[in-house]
Amino acid sequence: MPILPHILVDADACPVKDEIYKVAWRLEVPVTVVSNAHLRVPQHPLITRVVVSDGFDAADDWIAEHTDAAAVVITADILLADRCLKAGAAAVLAPTGKPFTTSSIGSAVAVRAIMADLRAGGDRIGGPPPFAKEDRSRFLSALDTALVQAKRALAG
Repeated sequence: MPILPHILVDADACPVKDEIYKVAWRLEVPVTVVSNAHLRVPQHPLITRVVVSDGFDAADDWIAEHTDAAAVVITADILLADRCLKAGAAAVLAPTGKPFTTSSIGSAVAVRAIMADLRAGGDRIGGPPPFAKEDRSRFLSALDTALVQAKRALAG
């Protein structure tokens, strides 16, 4: 029996959950929605909700522990993305559709650390730009591509 891709969602602040469900239903890919709080999810056989404790990084830990070569992980958390890539995820995508890759994650982690140091030093720096319609569209395309590639890789 072939291994099929599955989607793991870092869901607490994910702005593209509805888009994930639509793509998953169309491609018949199971989704696990992981959060620290009870979130409403569609009642569908492909959707599973996992509510972890509200402990620091509990959702991240659960996702990282359940990431494998068939996992497509959705997260905006750079450190979680790094952990998932190291665990061998098929793909890791930000909600904007930007892929985290083994070649890009090092610089993303470094920039995150620099920004944290600046904030800790009292510098006022802006956050990311507001989530836009183009981000949603880019995400849909990136998720579709990642799942199709994962299906091919797992089949071959």
